[in-house]
Amino acid sequence: MQADLDRVLFDQETIVRRLDQIAAQISADYRDRELTVIAILNGSLIFMADLLRRIPQPLRLDCLSVASYHGGLQTSGEVIFRQIALPDVAGRHILLLDDILDSGTTINAIREKLQTASPKSIGVCVLLRKLKERKQPADADYIGFDIADEFVVGYGLDYRDMYRNLPYLAALEASDPYSAHPIRIEAPAPCGSACSSWSVRCSGAPYRSPLRG
Repeated sequence: MQADLDRVLFDQETIVRRLDQIAAQISADYRDRELTVIAILNGSLIFMADLLRRIPQPLRLDCLSVASYHGGLQTSGEVIFRQIALPDVAGRHILLLDDILDSGTTINAIREKLQTASPKSIGVCVLLRKLKERKQPADADYIGFDIADEFVVGYGLDYRDMYRNLPYLAALEASDPYSAHPIRIEAPAPCGSACSSWSVRCSGAPYRSPLRG
């Protein structure tokens, strides 16, 4: 599998350090509140397991299965909910846990659907956020790392159900390893020196608690 990778973006030690920081911030924000975490399957599984073991207070855990990539390198723009019944969120503080914020379509669709069930609050935590222009506003309250607009695998993220078990995050080569025909991956738009540095460090975005409006 390693032969299909362009480069490692974040190694295991870097990921672990960042998880400690995120867990500490979530624990502080929800210290006196009952938290319900909803993990978005399947990409967030490893992220979820490692992050939640770092949060000491009691919490509820549920999962939601959706799809938006459908085997491709770019999100399709169509979000499919794979389960009929949604988690019980009425009157609860909800934290959505996802692997990556790309177009924002998935997170926005889930948030909109859950809002109809009257939760007390909805926060969003993502392992990765792509620095790119989006057709609709979308952001997260807790961000592991900012990355350029490229396809990333490992640590739960997959391409055609492969690479999830890699212990690090890596950029996939700009061609499909399962096809004789190259697949174009759009290069990130220039965004200045700050964005360049963010692509190899944790998120530089100012922190904002989901409980503060």
